[in-house]
Amino acid sequence: MKRVGVFICHCGTNIAASVDCAQVAENLKGYPNVVFSTDYKYMCSEPGQEMIKETIKREKLDRVVVASCSPRMHEPTFRRCIADAGLNPYLLEMANIREQCSWVHPHDMERATAKATDLVKMAVAKVSHDAPLAKSFSPVTKRALVVGGGIAGIQTAIDIANNGYQVDILEKQPSIGGKMAQIDKTFPTLDCSACILTPKMVEASSHPNINLITYAELEKVEGYVGNFDVTIRRKARSVDLNKCTGCGTCWGKCPTKVDSEFELGMTKRKAIFTPFPQAIPNKPVIDREHCLKFKTGKCGLCQKICPTGAIDYTQEDELVTTRYGAIVMATGYELFDHSVYGEYGYGKYPDVITGLHFERLINASGPTMGKIKRPSDHTEPKNVVFIKCVGSRDETKGKAYCSRTCCMYTAKQATLVREKIKDSNVYVFYMDVRTPGKGYEEFYNRTTETYGAHYIRGRVSKITQDGDKLRVRGEDTLLGRPVEIEADMVVLATAMVANADAAKIAQLVGFSYDKDDFYTESHPKLAPVETHTAGVFLAGACQGPKDIPDSVAQAGAAAVKVCALLSKDMLETEPITSEVDTKTCAGCGHCVDVCPYHAISLTTIEERLLGQTITRSVANVNTSLCQGCGACTVTCRSSSINLRHFTNEQILAEVDALCQTIQNK
Repeated sequence: MKRVGVFICHCGTNIAASVDCAQVAENLKGYPNVVFSTDYKYMCSEPGQEMIKETIKREKLDRVVVASCSPRMHEPTFRRCIADAGLNPYLLEMANIREQCSWVHPHDMERATAKATDLVKMAVAKVSHDAPLAKSFSPVTKRALVVGGGIAGIQTAIDIANNGYQVDILEKQPSIGGKMAQIDKTFPTLDCSACILTPKMVEASSHPNINLITYAELEKVEGYVGNFDVTIRRKARSVDLNKCTGCGTCWGKCPTKVDSEFELGMTKRKAIFTPFPQAIPNKPVIDREHCLKFKTGKCGLCQKICPTGAIDYTQEDELVTTRYGAIVMATGYELFDHSVYGEYGYGKYPDVITGLHFERLINASGPTMGKIKRPSDHTEPKNVVFIKCVGSRDETKGKAYCSRTCCMYTAKQATLVREKIKDSNVYVFYMDVRTPGKGYEEFYNRTTETYGAHYIRGRVSKITQDGDKLRVRGEDTLLGRPVEIEADMVVLATAMVANADAAKIAQLVGFSYDKDDFYTESHPKLAPVETHTAGVFLAGACQGPKDIPDSVAQAGAAAVKVCALLSKDMLETEPITSEVDTKTCAGCGHCVDVCPYHAISLTTIEERLLGQTITRSVANVNTSLCQGCGACTVTCRSSSINLRHFTNEQILAEVDALCQTIQNK
């Protein structure tokens, strides 16, 4: 007979307000295998855990059931607790009577109490069939990969490198820097963005523990925490970085001009180029799609005039595989495709621009050398209209979430207009003003009170061209009247959205993402920088909209997690993994296809049958890769795969317990 102890937690009033916890504990007394049952206000507290430990020893318990909140939050807590008392940590079951019971039945204590009793009985039935499990160990490769070279990726890499570990920064663009490199000033202090970012870029490029891999992309990720084998595609730059000095002779003579991506098409670049003056590495790349040498076979001028012989048209993409102990995703964000708002006239009217376009206009290294000029005729605008929430908080055309940064960068841009053009008028159409950061509210108040920006609460309904002016029609919902403004320029505060390839990269690495393709953290409060895949961490706006301070803070947090991982010589691996019964496995391979972690492969075994040796294929589970999701177990047609700690026998025991309860009722 098993000796099961049952401990019911009140969770303050989170559970006790809807569930009679004392009655649940009483209901479990005398239930098969239960030798002790009690309730306590806060079971996860130190006194609560001490009570569990003392009871295990006094009552000689060999299994424990804790009925409380989600095991996702406190299962590790109670596993450590019973392990301290001498029990195997996997002889614990948790019944979630908070999220699955009290919170969904807040006004019916009788039914909630009955349901809680059923949930606990099911947990008792399962724990009675649980078996001790032991963790295994694997070595750790003391090198990290940071995917993304924006401010979050750079800061993460610097923090890891300063702790003595090797780091590679993988950036798909020819230079690190990300979106911050395109910004002029940062709020709320109006510091020069380049003055903050450029030293960080230089530090990353010159740090002895950091290796920059630019103009490259992820190709394949295999392995597991501590030992990720990552294949990177280094795209052909057609420039030998070891020979190139970045003198600029080549792009100075290149005859081809195309729209500059960095300047958002507001100026031209050459077919051989560096994205911006402070680019790192400050060495060019050839755009083969527009280069005359690659299009027609003619030209080749850059190769002829290069003083160091760095131009190499024969370069090809190169695949390089490296082993890493940890991976940090810092891939950043994109801006919402505001063209869906046809009523704003973007693309139709040249003086309707986005906030990022405006950043380039006011940037000293931008297309207008920092002077605010209308794209249509390069004159100075006197009336500037800003429209907020373009793509944010709009479930019809855009995204339901708030992009968090738009209110502040709009206030910053409105301030800069008034600073640079003293006799200008600034109008801001808004839904709400959200200023959650330190000093943000004061900055917003200064925008309106000191700089005189006119904030109009309401949506813009239509923008039309009237001669060389733009007519902006909307409604002031505070005053309850229509508004019409004659504007010289309109700036759209577009939403931050996930990168177009965000979901593809998440699938490649093997972690989850949400409905908006932002990367999902393991727990929003307790594990905000970890993913459900051990060894993969998050930093910056790839997880959700963030400003620069929040991105840098999360980068530091991710770096700490990585350093903690890399500081270990060996890692414990989770024993809740799948196992294959090779006697019944048919080797069909369906489990291989469905495994999201690439943990299952087909292997060949030899068997003796009727005096003959036969060879056949069976599934094999790499327990270091397996995350215990169970996808393979439900796919296996011959029921040859079981998941440790969630075996068919254990699950059916829970079902039987519930059916027995229903039958008795």
